[in-house]
Amino acid sequence: MNDTPGWASPGSAPSEGQEPGASGPAEPAGRPNPEQPAEQPERAPQEPGVKWSKEQPQAGQWSAPTVRPGPTDPAPPPGQGWGAPPPGGHGGPGGSGGRGAWGGGWGGPPPAAKPGVIPLRPLGVGEILDGAVSTMRTHWRTVLGISLAVAVLTEIVVVLLQGLVLDNSSTEALNDPSATLGELTDAMGDALLNSGVVFLITLVGTVAATALLTTVTSRAVLGKSVTIGEAWRDARPQIVKLFGLICLLLLITAGIVTVGALPGFLVTLAAGSEVGVGLTVLGLVGAGVLALWLMIRFSLASPTLMLEKQGIVKAMSRSAKLVRGSWWRVFGIQLLATIIANVVASIIVIPFTFLAATLSGDGVSGFLNTAGGDIGWTFLIVSGIGSVIGAMITFPITAGVTVLLYIDQRIRREALDLELARAAGIQDHGTGATPGS
Repeated sequence: MNDTPGWASPGSAPSEGQEPGASGPAEPAGRPNPEQPAEQPERAPQEPGVKWSKEQPQAGQWSAPTVRPGPTDPAPPPGQGWGAPPPGGHGGPGGSGGRGAWGGGWGGPPPAAKPGVIPLRPLGVGEILDGAVSTMRTHWRTVLGISLAVAVLTEIVVVLLQGLVLDNSSTEALNDPSATLGELTDAMGDALLNSGVVFLITLVGTVAATALLTTVTSRAVLGKSVTIGEAWRDARPQIVKLFGLICLLLLITAGIVTVGALPGFLVTLAAGSEVGVGLTVLGLVGAGVLALWLMIRFSLASPTLMLEKQGIVKAMSRSAKLVRGSWWRVFGIQLLATIIANVVASIIVIPFTFLAATLSGDGVSGFLNTAGGDIGWTFLIVSGIGSVIGAMITFPITAGVTVLLYIDQRIRREALDLELARAAGIQDHGTGATPGS
């Protein structure tokens, strides 16, 4: 006997005892018309759970009755093929009902495991940004502690240098129409020196914050917390390499810009014509495009160096491999994160700058009309407080987005989610979840 349901899914093999192409078991001849139901004989009471008669023919003697077409056999209604359920649902009029066709009950793949701040699957743009913010919110003591400590130390050094060592008085010559060429050259040299010193100190702070926050974010992905001391012990062996990596990237950028501008600069010095100026501008534009392409290509070298414990050259090679084929996506996410971080920081820094100008004695108008000269301690301290608060926000966002981009690219290319699931203690983690954009 055959108890296979008659609504088998398409493509499945025919059941035993059923002809291929038949949609269900054969029905006996002389079935009454559904529109004119015949009188049903009274059924004898059966024992509970018994569905078949006790008297059955011997094995091999039963055969299916022959179906003879006749006027009493109603034609199947149109559209009632194997893809549509019978009236009342899969169980017929007396069935369970309430469901669609045979594929309607599938609810999609199971959701990906999320032991920490991100699900363990390819991430979308919003999930990367949300993961960076969630890391800052969930582990706020460690994240804000690291950012605050680095920002305060960096800003103290900058304020002391600007107030005691660096000389801003010579930069007034840049706005003096009667200044000689020597005075302009000295002013530009002093301005570049001051900016270079401040940039170098800020770079050291950025490297330290990035190294520590990379460790925190990588642990947050697994749902594990980390203290500032643990983050420092884990990141300390790689900090010197990270500083060397960032300096190397800056030297590459400076070299590309110099090579791009050099031909036009030489033509300008030799001929002094507009052709030289145009060639210089064209060279700078081309060099800027090439430098941007390389910086995005190597943008994942920092988390690679910190998390994989690689050397500088190997980290750059790994970053180029991970970014290959996804340059525009990585560029867009990095640009969006930078814009968001800078906008938030500006909302905080700009009011402190105007407050510092107001409290310094010259007022806002005096601050706006002054291009150089000595900067008072009041202005330096108040504006420095705003810079510290802004850095507390920008450090976690930029570092977190970079680390999560690195993890996302490795999940897409190397199935890193399986390793992360094992590290988080998740059993039977698969890749059937819907990927991000």
